[in-house]
Amino acid sequence: MKNILIKNARIIDPQNNLDEVTDLYISNQKIAGIGKAPKKFAADETVDATNLWLIPGIVDLSARLREPGLEQKANIETETNAAASAGITTLCMPPDTAPVIDEPAVVELILRKAKLAGKTHVYTLGALTAGLKGEHLSEMASLKEAGCVGVSNARNAISNPLILRRAFDYASTHNITVFIEAEDKHLSKNGCAHEGAIASRLGLNPIPYAAETAPIAQILELIRDTDIRIHFGRLSCARSIELISDAKANGLKVTADVAAHQLHLTDMDISSFNSLYHVIPPLRSQRDMNALRLGLAEGVINSICSDHQPHEPDAKLAPFPATEPGISGIETLLPLTLKLTEDGSIPLSTAIASITCNPAKILGLDAGHLSTGQNANLCLIDPEEDWVFNTEDMLSHGKNTPFSGWNFKGKVVKTLVEGNTVFEM
Repeated sequence: MKNILIKNARIIDPQNNLDEVTDLYISNQKIAGIGKAPKKFAADETVDATNLWLIPGIVDLSARLREPGLEQKANIETETNAAASAGITTLCMPPDTAPVIDEPAVVELILRKAKLAGKTHVYTLGALTAGLKGEHLSEMASLKEAGCVGVSNARNAISNPLILRRAFDYASTHNITVFIEAEDKHLSKNGCAHEGAIASRLGLNPIPYAAETAPIAQILELIRDTDIRIHFGRLSCARSIELISDAKANGLKVTADVAAHQLHLTDMDISSFNSLYHVIPPLRSQRDMNALRLGLAEGVINSICSDHQPHEPDAKLAPFPATEPGISGIETLLPLTLKLTEDGSIPLSTAIASITCNPAKILGLDAGHLSTGQNANLCLIDPEEDWVFNTEDMLSHGKNTPFSGWNFKGKVVKTLVEGNTVFEM
């Protein structure tokens, strides 16, 4: 446990309204001071951060690490290593592993493997229903006690509203946040592209807006008389933002996030039938992308996540509709977020907040900020580094990304978790 002095960094901490060039002191794996050295502080290591940004460690709301059950795609060790290289110090796993995270033993297995990997803090969402089948409620209280930070049915919709309402009542009783990935399977009916001119021209099965907005509207009605917290993940269209905005205005405890790729890509990008652009929810129109950016700027959308879904190469080799959806996005979360500030879509403080303190608050974690006494989870960035993202340089086991060859500005040079360096260029 070294005493570390990080000198002359531009410290950006939106939660504490801090943006200034100063020093940060680490002692006993915690932040011991900012700007002024603690009494009797003697540095064992000094890091010259002149011209670098120092931000809280990034918090990723949704990253599928594929373990247990799908280790041919990736595993906890490889993906947390990739996360550390991207400045991510905390991430959250959805419950759709194999076996499903519906028993404390599965939670304990994941947390043990993450601790052995020693790269990032890993948290889990427990299953809302047993086996994610939507028929019987899971033992949510036991899952919370085992370490789950919320519950979700992932992309497995619960078709019976009575079961859904009872699940909300149970979660509310135990003060558990429910995470929703809204999709009506009857409306999406195995579609793979946004319902519009592009899908029609390409002959691809369409997914209408209503596949997302109808379940959101239903859930908002179901929770009006409860005190439950609901988080809507991976929004994709303008109408969803309107619904969330109205719900917030009416005092409902709702938050929302968007996947980073939805802020940079549209359905025009699938015109070449490139399966790397096959995602669920699908890439929507330019109008929707602009609305998502505006929703983020106005605070309707609280957070940006990676929606990390690594795949083995074969998963993307079939014709577009037959390929598995998803992007390996953990290493592009920060650069895609910073790109939004470059083009003036959102201020830098909003961008940093959307991947640090805001997702931490959604998860109920004391993380994502640089307060004295806080665990020293942080990230140093060279904001002037121009670089090209290449698939061959990825640390994730999944190389399925449409962003290979993209030019980015701003790169992680060092990541610390509890004062220990887990990545350094």
